[in-house]
Amino acid sequence: MMQKPTDPALADLRERVRRLEGVASRDRKTLPFGLAPIDERLPGGGLAVGALHEVAGGGNGAVDGAAAALFTAGIAARTKGKILWCVTRQDLFAPAIAQAGLAPGRVIYVEAGDEKALLACFEDGLRHGGLGAVVAEVAKLSMTSSRRLQLAAEGTGTMALAVRRWRRQTEAADFGQPTASVTRWRVSAVPSLRLPVPGVGRARWLLELVRCRAGECADFEVEACDGKGRLALPAEVADRSAAPQVAGRRAAR
Repeated sequence: MMQKPTDPALADLRERVRRLEGVASRDRKTLPFGLAPIDERLPGGGLAVGALHEVAGGGNGAVDGAAAALFTAGIAARTKGKILWCVTRQDLFAPAIAQAGLAPGRVIYVEAGDEKALLACFEDGLRHGGLGAVVAEVAKLSMTSSRRLQLAAEGTGTMALAVRRWRRQTEAADFGQPTASVTRWRVSAVPSLRLPVPGVGRARWLLELVRCRAGECADFEVEACDGKGRLALPAEVADRSAAPQVAGRRAAR
């Protein structure tokens, strides 16, 4: 798939935003997904490494919540070094995240007594500076807390991944509140491709990039993380030319 050229006006606007945020003085490292349709939407061609990212399930059920955790595990798996995973509930299934590429030997688990302690562990892990990524399963994330986490991630270059989980439906509304995160994702499970023989096909997800600082929102249908934490495009999407669709969208504007 050919990459479309970057619009000079868009590139200039992104640079101005970075200057306003005070991060233009240094190059920000990124972690590409390796899929052009996603990486093209992200400034720098991937997820910013020294930054805070939020991930939540697209629905209220356990299936979408598990998909969000596996998506996060796949991202963490592609970083280098140990991963600190902070929780308040003992329901993280290690064999599942291992299938998403995150080997048990790389993960350090921290069980916090409450949300306040969890956020403290989250920030301390980021300020440590020797980890590949820090993951924390949080229900609420205020602008103040997220700003502290973002600054800690920027200071050490460690990726911060906040998996948003809620005990009660009323808490889910907090996901729509402003935070300092660089990207915000929703992950929903969708039916997998039917196989020509009895069995279960590779899981599929609908990824919604609902916030992207200095970038564009979008959604993507992908196949779930493999044993190396990598996503894939479904066959019918990967083999289809995107040029007519891009032209159609431009003409409609």
